[in-house]
Amino acid sequence: MSRRPCHCRGLARVLAPVPLVMLAWAAYAQAADPAPLERVQTIPLKGPAGRLDHLALDGAHGRLFVANMANASLDVVDLKAGQLVKQVPGQQGIAFAADLDRVFVGLAAGGLCNVFDGADYKLLKAIKFADDADNVRYNPATHLAYVAHAEKALAVIDAKTFEVKADIMLPGQAESFQLEKGRPRLCLNTPSPAQVNVIDTDKNEVVAHYPLRRAAANYPLALDEANRRLFVGCRKPPTVVVLDSESGNEVAAVPIPGDTDDVFYDAKRQRLYASCGEGFLAVLRQVDADRYELQEKLPTVKGARTCLFDPEAGRLYLLVPRQAGKEGPEVWVYQAP
Repeated sequence: MSRRPCHCRGLARVLAPVPLVMLAWAAYAQAADPAPLERVQTIPLKGPAGRLDHLALDGAHGRLFVANMANASLDVVDLKAGQLVKQVPGQQGIAFAADLDRVFVGLAAGGLCNVFDGADYKLLKAIKFADDADNVRYNPATHLAYVAHAEKALAVIDAKTFEVKADIMLPGQAESFQLEKGRPRLCLNTPSPAQVNVIDTDKNEVVAHYPLRRAAANYPLALDEANRRLFVGCRKPPTVVVLDSESGNEVAAVPIPGDTDDVFYDAKRQRLYASCGEGFLAVLRQVDADRYELQEKLPTVKGARTCLFDPEAGRLYLLVPRQAGKEGPEVWVYQAP
């Protein structure tokens, strides 16, 4: 009985490489378009469940300062070791003056702004305001620290002598504010009225108001100086509104997850990062100065709404509240490729 020749083996030889080609192509596609942020480290903190607030970075010495509100402490993290090294009583707004090695911390209720020595965390000065000392920023070019406090004021402090140089009256309670590097100008959010306020830091006075029309409850704020753009994080509805920083005109609005408390602009990668308490990190792509799109929503934890982006290292630090089964809150560290 004769047998017909079988071509199955030959056909198998032809088809066998196909899955390998497909796998190689998938790997290439993944390599060509990596995730905008990759979680690379988790650093445990100590304290009860509850709110965490602002952060500051000492890049030269690898320290991260965390306002652990739930624990009423300023937490100092050694980033190289990946561990908490000290907890100092006091919390909320934080600014680090690298050239002076001093940490400025707003204590909210009580209106104190405490200044600590960065070497040993010894209290150098307690500066008293009426109430609610919150956001703090430092300008190394002028050696001035700015402290938002009640009622509707922004204090200007000489970071060397601790003298209060001025108190700038505002149209509403201050939230996030950003200092420009190229000129004496500061932009500041007030949720009520919902607007961005422009301050001349030479004159120490408000010189312009940019009312918001597409959204309100504006808390975080970021700045793209090169393109003259302001990025305003809003909660009602959850949106990043983009303003022309010269005219105040709204040029774009991109929906994001709810309860944002921090927004950062990554000039090198032309992206925005928004930490949202709904449980996501939102990554927005800057197509050009007037066009933006939501690139990705990275799942996090409900209540994780505060972060800090380090443009030098391309690292983002997200504060994560204490979860069930954990001993304390955590810092999640992300790397941008």
